[in-house]
Amino acid sequence: MHVMLSAKLRYLIFTASFCLMALVSDYSNAIEAIQPKNEQPTHTTTLNISTGEWPPFLSESLPHQGVIAHLITDLFAQANIKVNFTFLPWPRAYHDTINDKYAATAVWMFEQQRTEDYFYSEPVLNECFVFFYHKKRPFDWQNLNDLKGLLLGGGLAYSYGEEFDKALQAGLFDMSRVSTTEQNFKRLAMGRIDAFAEEKSVGYHILAGQLPTIKNAIVHHPRPLLINKSFVMFPKNNEYSKQWLEIFNQQLLKFKQNGRYQTYFDALDNGAYQPTNSALAD
Repeated sequence: MHVMLSAKLRYLIFTASFCLMALVSDYSNAIEAIQPKNEQPTHTTTLNISTGEWPPFLSESLPHQGVIAHLITDLFAQANIKVNFTFLPWPRAYHDTINDKYAATAVWMFEQQRTEDYFYSEPVLNECFVFFYHKKRPFDWQNLNDLKGLLLGGGLAYSYGEEFDKALQAGLFDMSRVSTTEQNFKRLAMGRIDAFAEEKSVGYHILAGQLPTIKNAIVHHPRPLLINKSFVMFPKNNEYSKQWLEIFNQQLLKFKQNGRYQTYFDALDNGAYQPTNSALAD
């Protein structure tokens, strides 16, 4: 049976329907407002990071591309972010990242001028420079005056810290510079220099991988000459950099607090990142 509704009844039904729709809309908006926002950029699940060759920390030929690449990859993995490293000459890595080809570049020492282009992460690596010497020619030092009269090896145009450079300029000791660490180790083995400074992990990596015949004859003094901190840099002209930086720093802090950070460097000291080592294979 067809029943005609009065105008008043139709108006009441319309009004009730409108109010119900408004309530549903307001409820939906309220739910959306209290739900946590996803703070991670959603435009990609992969971060492309530029870097250069610096074994054992970073190298295309090493297990997990070196200990620092391994660490950075695992840090981001905790936030469900995949990392892809591209190995380039260091100057190109720096400039290509500014030009929006990469989301970040790793790893770099702090220089004030770089802060014009980049945000720095928290320190990822402490580079420890020590003096290497030959077992048969004992070497000890506690301050720069103990180096008086020695002939030290060094790298071309390399600074070993402001105090060291001043002492060298003042003639407290002499320095003979060559282009590679391998050359300095060979000169050390032949007695042509008394000692030379190199980053500890870099030095032992080169001895084990490239100079096995003399590696057991070379040791290092435990007192550090220089400790440099290295960082991941995120370009300021990338709108997502601050978010990537925050995620990275948060995960790095967690790794340091729970002890996982140190396990990577313990593995490094045990030779796990040598090219022929398969202990870290996936």
